[in-house]
Amino acid sequence: MDLAIPQLALWDGIVDVFNAVMTPLYWAVSALLVGWHWLLSQVFDKDSGWAWALSIAGLTIVIRTLLIPLFVRQIRSSRNMQLLQPKMKELQKKYGHDREKLGQEMMKLYKETGTNPFSSCLPLLLQSPIFLALFRVLDYASKGKTHSSIMDPYVQSLQHAKIFGAEISQTFLKANGSGSGNVKVVAVVLIILMTATMFITQLQLMRKNMPKEALEGQAAQMQKIMLYVFPVFFLIGGFNFPIGVLIYWFVSNVWTMGQQFYVIRRNPAPGTPAFDALEARKREHNLRAGKPADEGLGGAEEGSVATDRRPANRQQPKRQSRSTRKTAAAEPSTVQDAPKVQDSPKASSNGQQPAKKTPAKQTSGGAKRQPAAKSRAARQAAQKKAAQKKPGGGSGRS
Repeated sequence: MDLAIPQLALWDGIVDVFNAVMTPLYWAVSALLVGWHWLLSQVFDKDSGWAWALSIAGLTIVIRTLLIPLFVRQIRSSRNMQLLQPKMKELQKKYGHDREKLGQEMMKLYKETGTNPFSSCLPLLLQSPIFLALFRVLDYASKGKTHSSIMDPYVQSLQHAKIFGAEISQTFLKANGSGSGNVKVVAVVLIILMTATMFITQLQLMRKNMPKEALEGQAAQMQKIMLYVFPVFFLIGGFNFPIGVLIYWFVSNVWTMGQQFYVIRRNPAPGTPAFDALEARKREHNLRAGKPADEGLGGAEEGSVATDRRPANRQQPKRQSRSTRKTAAAEPSTVQDAPKVQDSPKASSNGQQPAKKTPAKQTSGGAKRQPAAKSRAARQAAQKKAAQKKPGGGSGRS
């Protein structure tokens, strides 16, 4: 008995923390439901099951609209993960023996391409608390209870609201009363629709918007697991969900499927069947408009797999000390002056113009460092050049 009391106290504490966290969501979900119900009551009877069912659909649309930015990130992340498969395979071959190094290179690749492997799960994770809040609101309504004072005037209406003779607050396993058979039939139909739409959404992503090389590897295996695991999970769990929650997930899946279809059709990943279909539509449109078939098509550039479109980092020159710069300036001047010193006497003796004097900036550094560079022949060449500039100097000795 002494051991049970601390355990119960700990469990009560966890429940209190959970309720404190979920209470704002209970209020938000209740407020959205009541708002949509008031609007739809202008068309339907306020106690009609369709008014409440469509209110749940309206709640779903509001939530999914708020999650559109996360959905866009999810699509981009999924696409980048698919297109990165060839590079990831190369890294696995190169660093397969060193798990730590492989992980570092993977994270570096994700950072360079702006890819977050966890973005694909964000919409589902953020919907889970909302789903749980709606579940609790409907579950309490089936017992005539509420989580917030907003639902107090409407709890009786929600508790007995029916569609096709089934109360939307009841579940398949806990169906009771005269309409329990209708509850089970409607629940089974909604479970099948919910599971089918989720499966079709994942299958659409894999078949139409994945390049062939991305259908193999670790990411592809994860996609295949999600293709079957999530529908099976919701198929089994659906028998415990109230009909109102099944309506929420069915509408949410239909929204996701339509949203994904639009994105894949308008902006598919390069090298995928959806990308080929987009180019075929563009060619057909060009031919109908009397234009060349390939006008406006990117060709190889659009079809190439390019995940990192950011400009390459410019490499900054290394800073050199003053003595290093002087040494670098002295070395080429010394090398260039040597052949000129040897050739200048020959040029003077043949009556040709002597070589031009090297600029002072180039010779000064060399003269200070190597005073022996000016040989006797060089001084003679300088004297002959000065004599030529005098009147009557002509072309050397007479």
